[in-house]
Amino acid sequence: MLSPQEALDRAQDLVERARKAGADAADAVFGASSSEGIQVRLGNLEDVERSESEHISLRVFLGRRSASIGSSDLSPQALDELAARALAMAGAAPEDAFAGLAPEELLTRGPWPELDLSDPAEPSPHDLRAAAREAEEAARAVAGVTNSDGATASAGSGVFALATSHGFSGAYGSTSHSLGASIVAGEGAAKQRDYAARSAHHRADLPLPAEIGELAARRAVARLNPGRMASGPMPVVFDPRVGGSLIGNLIGAISGNAIARRSSFLLGKLEDQIFAPGTVLVEEPHRPRGLRSRPFDGEGLPTRARNLVEDGRLTGWLLDSASARQLGLAPTGHAARGGGGAPGVSVGNLHLQPGTATPAELMADIEDGVYITELIGSGVNPVTGDYSRGASGFRIVGGEIAGPVAEFTVAGNLLAMFARLTAANDLEWHRATNVPTLRVDGMTVAGD
Repeated sequence: MLSPQEALDRAQDLVERARKAGADAADAVFGASSSEGIQVRLGNLEDVERSESEHISLRVFLGRRSASIGSSDLSPQALDELAARALAMAGAAPEDAFAGLAPEELLTRGPWPELDLSDPAEPSPHDLRAAAREAEEAARAVAGVTNSDGATASAGSGVFALATSHGFSGAYGSTSHSLGASIVAGEGAAKQRDYAARSAHHRADLPLPAEIGELAARRAVARLNPGRMASGPMPVVFDPRVGGSLIGNLIGAISGNAIARRSSFLLGKLEDQIFAPGTVLVEEPHRPRGLRSRPFDGEGLPTRARNLVEDGRLTGWLLDSASARQLGLAPTGHAARGGGGAPGVSVGNLHLQPGTATPAELMADIEDGVYITELIGSGVNPVTGDYSRGASGFRIVGGEIAGPVAEFTVAGNLLAMFARLTAANDLEWHRATNVPTLRVDGMTVAGD
């Protein structure tokens, strides 16, 4: 694996080649990764995967015309050809009044915060296999478990570098470690499956493998013999592992591209009361060891902590440079770069600040409701906010979680759902988007 400086050297070299070939401006992104994963099933080695990749992408500008191209061939000849092809493509592209690099005066020059994203420990294949086996053995020891889809353990590393023709250069590396298990409980047509998984930059931040296996097994066993839900309006409670998807719907709706295209249900809602007063959604891109921590964005702008929702009100849009120009605003440091093309938008680590009630207290007055542990499908209209998804989980009867239920849908409108959302006090911190247990009153459940 290349060091961050070596990765940056490659990105800077490609920008220089593009400028020499005639580009008015250019930026280059270099990314490399390597990973190794082991899967064990029923005590036996099921699969071993090893992957390594390097990719460089180039974006060039000729006036307001631009083009992007990428390659995994990093030889000098290939890079010269890449620059020439990109310029030819840009020359044939239509003009875009909003295209261009980020404003030079807004670029971050460092020093950047220490994010502690790299773990020097490298588990061997034997270590990974032992962890996967331990997770599965713990799961299979739980009463009611009848089969396994396997347990996995993996580790990897990566590096990201960005260089621009107007003065930005930056790179950083990271590592990843993950554990997971997928377990089957029950017999015949009554079988149920569930899983547990965790990821972290540092191996020490993962739970013990046995904890992952036991959690997956308990979840699978708890789903046995599900009933059906009656249809009607009722309170819906979202488990933390699915509640974060509601925040994902919000993030998509406040992205600059959605606002600029006028294709968001939150259009015109800036600074409006979207959530209940007191609700705060925090972004922390500099959180040490955070899964979405990064020192700068995909255009070389600084990232910073902010409240995306303050006292229930939206505080701003998520803007890359192009959408900012289109809206007549300043970019916000949320640009993201993938394998190629123009920047998209992404956020740092998010958390919804918890409330004061325990999950039990949050549900105590629900005579008839549902606690959701799994959402299925993607039935969300980003323009209207209409929401309808398949789900499974548990009934809530008399303020208590009762038996499992499956094959029902929950529906509503995200604006109404956000306004009625109440958070418990059990905030979890191990995901990229962290939320406590969430209650939304007045949703429509469709079952039998």
